[in-house]
Amino acid sequence: MKIVLAYSGGLDTSVLLAWLKETYDAEVIAFCANIGQEEELQGLNAKAQRTGASKVYIDDLQEEFARNFIFPMMRAGAIYEGQYFLGTSIARPLIAKRMVEIARKEKAQALAHGATGKGNDQVRFELTAAALSPNVDVIAPWRDERFRQQFPGRQEMIHYCEEKGIPVQASAKQPYSMDRNLLHISYEAGMLEDPWFDAFAASNKKMFTLSVSPEDAPNRSEYVTLEFRKGNCVAVNGRKLSPLGVMKVLNKLGGKHGVGRVDMVENRFVGMKSRGVYETPGGAILHFAHRQMESLTMDREVMHLRDSLIPRYSELVYYGFWFSPERLALQALVEESQKNVSGTVRVKLYKGGIYAAGRKSPLSLYHPDIATMEADPTQAYNQDDATGFIRLNALRLKVAAQVGKKT
Repeated sequence: MKIVLAYSGGLDTSVLLAWLKETYDAEVIAFCANIGQEEELQGLNAKAQRTGASKVYIDDLQEEFARNFIFPMMRAGAIYEGQYFLGTSIARPLIAKRMVEIARKEKAQALAHGATGKGNDQVRFELTAAALSPNVDVIAPWRDERFRQQFPGRQEMIHYCEEKGIPVQASAKQPYSMDRNLLHISYEAGMLEDPWFDAFAASNKKMFTLSVSPEDAPNRSEYVTLEFRKGNCVAVNGRKLSPLGVMKVLNKLGGKHGVGRVDMVENRFVGMKSRGVYETPGGAILHFAHRQMESLTMDREVMHLRDSLIPRYSELVYYGFWFSPERLALQALVEESQKNVSGTVRVKLYKGGIYAAGRKSPLSLYHPDIATMEADPTQAYNQDDATGFIRLNALRLKVAAQVGKKT
């Protein structure tokens, strides 16, 4: 039996690798995706092989992540429950997609992951596998009673690694868990399980990686221009960039000014509420600027229709249905809506805030001559016409009011 394991080289996945090999008498192929987490990958190949992997894949998927996952989601204006930029959610289908590709290449019968039975990631990994390779098996050790009994805690994992000669650094556990990629860093568990705990307090500054606190941000604002073409940001401050380049530049700029921090209690797909703290500096800027570009170039009814679908689209990403037919159908509508979303947006970054500072487009639907409070030189709008417009819209209200007087 061959198993493709999502592997990071940390304590959990090191234990998983050895345990899978031992329990299933299997050949385990380790896969690590570089999606911008900037974790130390040097020596990971040798470590995985020493732990028992028959083969190791370490793939740089950053450009694919930005171009084919982050950017389509940004074009849709997706944001879960009004706050979460879906950084972890959008990364999982890419990782699982690559695992499926490796499984096909290596003729593996199963995929394995280290997601717990209480979280969303297990669903995202496995729904992606179901959509792309319906016949592949998925092994989730944390949902296996044998695994949970053998490893009820971190100390048992450390002891197991010592017995097996697995090279792991057995340091004290940090008081939270974190997950990083090109779009964000998420923080959960530990001290953050108390929703009254102030994650942004000065005493907790050391937790954050991508951004300074707004209090420590520069005392002078900074202006940033973003150029869009069909809903995609193609240049920052006049410099043409790939999607990966855009994310890297915006992360740096946003982090410098402390933007994109979110602390929320969210609704997990599996039914429970959880508290998460997020840093999404570049994503926050891109999401805001994209909306400003749409405000100038997108038809009202198209915008309202698309906006009505944002909660649904965001749920599909959050729940793990990236490769579902309904998400693909929604994406087709999104792409149609973005045809004229081209031009330049200027934003101001200051002390954790993002502010609109200008928008322009050759495809602008905004015409000052029509909107002006002065005389309209184009004669495109006759104010007298509004009288009939209001009367027609008031008719049903008047009828309802008259009926109400009779009851």
